[in-house]
Amino acid sequence: MKKHCALCELPENCNGLPYFWPVFCFVGCETTEVLRKNIEFLKVTDKTLVERPAPKWTNKNRIRTELDTVKLRDFSKKKGKNGIYSLILAPYAGHTSQIADYDHGQSLVEAFQQHGIDKVAVTDWKSATQHTKDYGIDNYLYSVDQCVDELGGIADVVGLCQGGWLGAMYAARYPKKVNTLTLAGSPIDTDAGEGQIKELAHTYPMSFYEELVAMGNGLLKGEFMLQGFKNMHIGKQYFDKYAELYRNIDDQEYRRKFEKFESWYEYTIDLPGRFYLQAVEELFKENKLFKGEFVGLGKKLSLKDIMCPIYLLAGERDDITPPEQVFNAEEYMGTEKKEIQKDLADGGHIGLFTGHKPLEENWPQIVVWIKGIQNKTAKI
Repeated sequence: MKKHCALCELPENCNGLPYFWPVFCFVGCETTEVLRKNIEFLKVTDKTLVERPAPKWTNKNRIRTELDTVKLRDFSKKKGKNGIYSLILAPYAGHTSQIADYDHGQSLVEAFQQHGIDKVAVTDWKSATQHTKDYGIDNYLYSVDQCVDELGGIADVVGLCQGGWLGAMYAARYPKKVNTLTLAGSPIDTDAGEGQIKELAHTYPMSFYEELVAMGNGLLKGEFMLQGFKNMHIGKQYFDKYAELYRNIDDQEYRRKFEKFESWYEYTIDLPGRFYLQAVEELFKENKLFKGEFVGLGKKLSLKDIMCPIYLLAGERDDITPPEQVFNAEEYMGTEKKEIQKDLADGGHIGLFTGHKPLEENWPQIVVWIKGIQNKTAKI
């Protein structure tokens, strides 16, 4: 019997992949089975593309403090005030901070707690508003400082992606408040490698980015950033993943994982226009942090002022932050070379924080490393 296509592999003629046009979903459906699959497909795409519910945090937590920029989420389970917190600075790049606690078995928070560090907190960055649209990087450095003070005045800082350069700035500005600094997929030397963000930053003039902010009435809309991320992988984002969903529409676990990721990916938050333009111009165009020329909270910041132990983690297939942008930081840090660890994970960018292999192979080593330094600190 002749099969229809590689998508549904049904013996009867049908419309195939419904894709984005619901009206075609019912045209040419000659079997109830095809119609059922199309309806199930539309249920999922309607939920993830139209309803777009806010992603939910996986593990129980409480809000320790809340500013107009951030909520500080505390995931610690044990009572007691002793001990240093690991403060995860989540990315602030158009998506929610929930990526740090993505799903059971794919949660960086879980990885820390399962390997011996209970005191974990995450910066849950807020979507910018008309009230905060003129906030710059200084406002976010101040917010990190407030979080560290809330957690006891010193922390093991873990910067993910864009949270990494913010963490490096903080460690340079307040070196005595950072016990260890972990930078994962963090663009420190933004001139290095061949990443797509680097290419975009150097291809378009500042007027292009200023126009994006003007279109958002002083904000960089998360929708604009999402569109940019999707356009880096057009085939995958606009067709391939939906074709794969259609093939697996009756696999409930596949559907759950698809909806889980898409709820995070499609739900966007806005950035202050000033913060965004400052990052584009001073960090990605001029590479000021790496060169020691960036001024943060009234002081010129130098990576040489960072003296704490450092762990650098990069993704082997990271096309957002190439490994060179992370590892090049080693030569410019004030930390002694013997106190700097480097590791290359088997994964891409998002997978560096959510992938099974990095969470099972690379992050446990980081947690053990942090614990060892915490023990040394406690004895001093």
